[in-house]
Amino acid sequence: MDQNALIETVLGYSLQAKELALGWLLSPAAWVQFALLVAAYLLALIVSKRLSKTLRRILEPEEGARSTIATARRFVLSLLPLLLPVLAYGFTAIGEGVVRSIFDSGEVIAFGKRIFLFLAARLLVHRIIQDPFLKLLGKYVLIPVAALYALGILDDVSVFLTDFRVSLGNISFSLMALVRGVIAGSILFWLGRWSNDQSANYLNQQEELRPATRQLAVKTAEIFIFGTAFLVLMNIMGINLSTLAVLGGAIGVGLGFGLQKIASNFISGVILLLEGQATVGDFVELDGGEAGTIVKMTARAIILETFDGRWIVVPNEDFIVTRVTNYSDQGSANRYEAEFSVSYDTDINAVPAIVEAAVQKHPEVLTDPFPADCELRGFGDSGIDFAVEFWVNGIDDGKNKYTSDVLFVIWNALKAHDIEIPYPRRVVELRNLSEDTEA
Repeated sequence: MDQNALIETVLGYSLQAKELALGWLLSPAAWVQFALLVAAYLLALIVSKRLSKTLRRILEPEEGARSTIATARRFVLSLLPLLLPVLAYGFTAIGEGVVRSIFDSGEVIAFGKRIFLFLAARLLVHRIIQDPFLKLLGKYVLIPVAALYALGILDDVSVFLTDFRVSLGNISFSLMALVRGVIAGSILFWLGRWSNDQSANYLNQQEELRPATRQLAVKTAEIFIFGTAFLVLMNIMGINLSTLAVLGGAIGVGLGFGLQKIASNFISGVILLLEGQATVGDFVELDGGEAGTIVKMTARAIILETFDGRWIVVPNEDFIVTRVTNYSDQGSANRYEAEFSVSYDTDINAVPAIVEAAVQKHPEVLTDPFPADCELRGFGDSGIDFAVEFWVNGIDDGKNKYTSDVLFVIWNALKAHDIEIPYPRRVVELRNLSEDTEA
C-alpha cells in the first residue's frame, strides 16, 4: 500500500466517522441511547457502592490469616474495582436489547458498552494485576485489543493481520499467527513458571521424602510443565509436530560437537539426583579445594555457599569425575575433637570423667553413635596433653562453633575442680660463674 492509498483510506475513515457522529446527533434514537447509557452508569454506581460495602464486610479475612480461604477472599476483594464497569456493561447490554427491539438500532449504546469493557480492562491492568510480567502483557496487549474492540475495528485489524503474510525461505506465516504465538507463548510460559513454583514449593514441603528425591521430583515436574507448554504452543501456532524431527536432528548434531559439556553436566545432574549422594543442605568439599554448603542444584551446575557468604558454581560433572567429601550426607553426625592440657600436679585419673560429663551436657553433643570421649594424648613440655572427642549434627564452622563451645565447657569444668591449665614454663639454672673465672 503506497502513501496515497494510505491517505485515502484514512480520509475515508474520517468521513465515515463524521457522518456517523452527525447521524447520532440528529437521531432521536441516538438521544434515547445516550440517556440509557447515563442511566446505566448511574445505576451501576449506586449498586456497586452498596454491593462493595456488603462484600467487604462478608469477605474481609482476619488480620494475619494465611489460609487458602483467606487468600481466596483477598483475591476476590482485589477485584472489587472492576465492579462498577462490569455492572455498567451488564446494565448497558440490557438497555441495548430494549433499544434494538424498539428502534431496530443500537450503535450508540453498543459503543458505550464497549467503552465500559475497555475501562474494565484498563482498571484490571493498572490497579489489580501486580505481577510485573502480566502487567506488561496487559499494558501492551490487553488494553490495545480492548481499545480496538471499543472503536469497532478489531475485526478489520484481525483480517489485515491475517492477510499480511511474511515469507522466510520456504516458510510462510501471517502476522496474526506471529502475534497469536507471542501472546499465547507469553501466557503459557508464565503459567508454566507459576505452576513450577507452586509444585516446587509443595514438593519441598514433603519432608517424608529424601532431599534428593524431592529435588528429582521438582526437576521432573519442571521438565513436564515446560514441555507441555511448548507442545501446546506449537499446536496453537499450527506447526506440525512431525517437523520437529529436523530440529531434533540439529540438536543431536549440536550435542555431538559443541554441547558435550552441557549434555554431560545435565546427565551428571540427573545421576546425582537419582543416587542422592549430595543434595541441598549438605556440606561438601571437592578435590579442587572448593568447599561449602549446597544451596541449589540446577540442570547445569551445583551452587555452593561458603562460610563467608560467597557462592561457588561447580559443574555437575565435577561431582561425578572427581572425589567429593560429604561432611553432612543426609544429616549424618560428624566427629570433632578439642585439645587441652593440665598441670603435672593434677590427678590425671579424674580428668576424663570430669571433662566427659561436662562436654556431654552441651545440647548439641550427641550420645549416638558415641558419647564424648576424653583421651590422654601425651606428656608435653609444660603439661599433660588431653583431647576430648565428641559427635554433633553439623559442621563446626559458620553459625555453629561447636569446638569453641566445648573448649569453654572444659575451661569452666577444670576451674570448678581446681585443676590448673598450665602455661609454658622454663627452668633456668644459674651456675657459679666466679669459680670458673678464678680458674
